[in-house]
Amino acid sequence: MFNNLLLIAAAFSWGFSKMAKSFEMILIGRFLCGFNAGLGCCLHGQYVGEISPKKLRGFTSTSLSLFVNMGKCFGQIAGLSELLGTESLWPLLMAIGGIAASVQLVTLPFFPESPPCLLMQKGDLEGCQKALKQLWGEGNHQGAIDDMVKEQATMKKIKPMSVLELIKDRSMRCQLCLLIIIGVTIQLSGISAIYFYAFDVFRTAGFTQDRIPYISLGSGTCEFCASIMCSFIIDRFGRRMLLLWGYGLMVLMLVLLTTTLSLQHQFFWMPYCSVALIFLFIIIFAAGPAGASFPIMVELFTQSSRSSALAISMSLHWVGLYVIGMIFPYVVESLGTFCFLIFVGFISISWILIYRFLPETKGKSIIEIKEEFNNLNFRKKYVQDMRENPSEKYTSCTKL
Repeated sequence: MFNNLLLIAAAFSWGFSKMAKSFEMILIGRFLCGFNAGLGCCLHGQYVGEISPKKLRGFTSTSLSLFVNMGKCFGQIAGLSELLGTESLWPLLMAIGGIAASVQLVTLPFFPESPPCLLMQKGDLEGCQKALKQLWGEGNHQGAIDDMVKEQATMKKIKPMSVLELIKDRSMRCQLCLLIIIGVTIQLSGISAIYFYAFDVFRTAGFTQDRIPYISLGSGTCEFCASIMCSFIIDRFGRRMLLLWGYGLMVLMLVLLTTTLSLQHQFFWMPYCSVALIFLFIIIFAAGPAGASFPIMVELFTQSSRSSALAISMSLHWVGLYVIGMIFPYVVESLGTFCFLIFVGFISISWILIYRFLPETKGKSIIEIKEEFNNLNFRKKYVQDMRENPSEKYTSCTKL
């Protein structure tokens, strides 16, 4: 809730920067907004993941990607020269985000604390039951409470783990590696590079300078619509399938885009193919990996380790944005139209690792997901225990 005060302060700093004739106020606003975005992504993902029932956890967790794309789309609309994208109104354009922060600041006190936090960290069973009724409505929620109790019984610590403790925890090692792979792949998938290269592609296709903002608005609208579609299909098809199919199709799009860019000066219609491939790439990314990655990051970790895991994930996200933004222009200068093949290599490696080690998390409790990873984190000990003490669960016999 208090994180919204940072964005409100940033909005005031931006809004009065022109009046004060101070570019320092713009820099301060950017710093406060960046801090708000980094912290808000972690808090939003953790909260919506914890308050959701298993059957809707994917739908609610994709809301982060959905609202980010909605903000980008509305920002592109408001930034048109016919609206707020003028020399006199740009401070208002930058400050408009403070409205959403103000609304959230007023409404959040009416929301309950997340039930897992109340039960597992504060030991408040009554408060947990009350929160579940407020969030999910009247009914029998004992099954969800039982899952929380089982998860609490397996937790080494009741208090949240630090980043260093999470790194040292062997029971979370495989999950942490997958978190890093998924987080890094989002940035190395080429989506930032596509947006960087899109302006040149649109210009080569013959679109004039004053028309390109509308083409960019079209790509932002497609990304927003694809995010909506992802939120409806993720709990039906599963996170793993969306990741694998999404990254597989993105590799195909990048290979085709490299081909069309290499031939754009030989055929007059080839630049239009490049534009179409850029739109398809953005739609596939938003409908698959962009929407499915964050729910997986939330579901891989227990209550005590989730906050540190999301902090690592968001740190990788913002560092990746910075590195790609700084390095990619030099990559384009060196490799030209073949620059996207680097991302093809990264995605291919990640696809193999995700296919090999990531289980499907759809419809499973946190403790069920953790039990699947125990086979990987403690493989030698697990196999040895099974040989010495084979349980009835893992023992079978034939009719003979």
